[in-house]
Amino acid sequence: MQRRQFTLGSFGLAWGVITNWGLQALDANVDAKVYRVGVIGHTGRGNFGHGLDTVWHDVDRTEIVAVADANEEGLQREVSKLKLDAKAGFIDYHEMLQKVRPEIVAVCPCHPDQHHAMIIAAIEGGAKGIYVEKPFVRTLKEVDEVLAAAKKHNVKIAVAHRNRYRSELQTIDRLIAADEIGKLLEIRGRGKCDPRGGAEDLWVLGSHVLNLMTYFGGAPKSCSAVMQQDGHLVTKQDVHDGPEAIGPIAGNELHVRYLFDSGVVGYFESIANGGIGSHGFGLQLIGSKGIIELRCDETDFAHLIPGNPFAPSQNGKPWLKISSAGADLPEPNPKHVSGVQHHQVPCEDLISAIEEDRDPLCSAKEAAQTVEMISAVFESHRQNGRTISFPLEVRVNPLTLMN
Repeated sequence: MQRRQFTLGSFGLAWGVITNWGLQALDANVDAKVYRVGVIGHTGRGNFGHGLDTVWHDVDRTEIVAVADANEEGLQREVSKLKLDAKAGFIDYHEMLQKVRPEIVAVCPCHPDQHHAMIIAAIEGGAKGIYVEKPFVRTLKEVDEVLAAAKKHNVKIAVAHRNRYRSELQTIDRLIAADEIGKLLEIRGRGKCDPRGGAEDLWVLGSHVLNLMTYFGGAPKSCSAVMQQDGHLVTKQDVHDGPEAIGPIAGNELHVRYLFDSGVVGYFESIANGGIGSHGFGLQLIGSKGIIELRCDETDFAHLIPGNPFAPSQNGKPWLKISSAGADLPEPNPKHVSGVQHHQVPCEDLISAIEEDRDPLCSAKEAAQTVEMISAVFESHRQNGRTISFPLEVRVNPLTLMN
């Protein structure tokens, strides 16, 4: 519990804003500063993410002033979509940043191959805050450079791991503290285990799950992993450039074990065409007296399943929905849930982080930790499943070093 209490203490004010979002946001001081937002996307190469372009129309104290898209047809559509004047559209995002000087920049492409360059350009262009789609960046070398630049210029970076902003996380903290699930034995996470299963699932969807794992377990201390391709251990010949510009990947099945600072062990698994649909996408907190299930990106995000998970039962165990009010209680602030799902809550928190000179709730540092957890999977497999300690020494994609 020590790490969890530290987290809540550090972000107490941020959580207060977030859990009351939709009530306080509407009462914002009309004389407060309005932030000018520049949007960067790339049609055909990650596009504009999951609504990271349009969300600013619904965020108090922000105004979209420009958009950049290297695809001319896509740019015309985006200018119209964002209700901008034609002169507010730019083919070159560097030109947009230099001429418009937005104070907040949305780095929208789902493909992460351009994130590093776009973020660095936004920082050098004078941005005070950046909201970036996940996956954050592709390598720890890119992580190091982004974090150094952000620190040098005191730029706040938030990453769109939106599940991290759900207020139900605090409820779960209270349930664990009240011994509702007994001793926390392990954390189990999965991606969607659809045709993308394996390394692609780990990058594209597993990043959400790994980010949540560290909320409950603390920072990762070590990792061991096994990666397979069609039943055989992944070799150098299996390595290829992944889709969505995620970089070199390999394997359609992987099994990972993490040890966290709290002493809790976490597992992540992904098997292509695993047959579970999207139902497994998320994680389970498995305790001696019950399970808490978290389902990423779902409106009904968390459930408590009481009872010893290892004891046989003649009756089906109920799934009790967890809301911000508690287990099996209705959600008192459904606007908050919608605000997280549509990114308004993270954007409001980014503005607060700028003004309070603090890290956003899901900061670049947290996202960097997620990238390191993914890299550790590749590095452990490269070393024949050896347990790898954090921080990693290898700062490039470890699969590029396979013999």
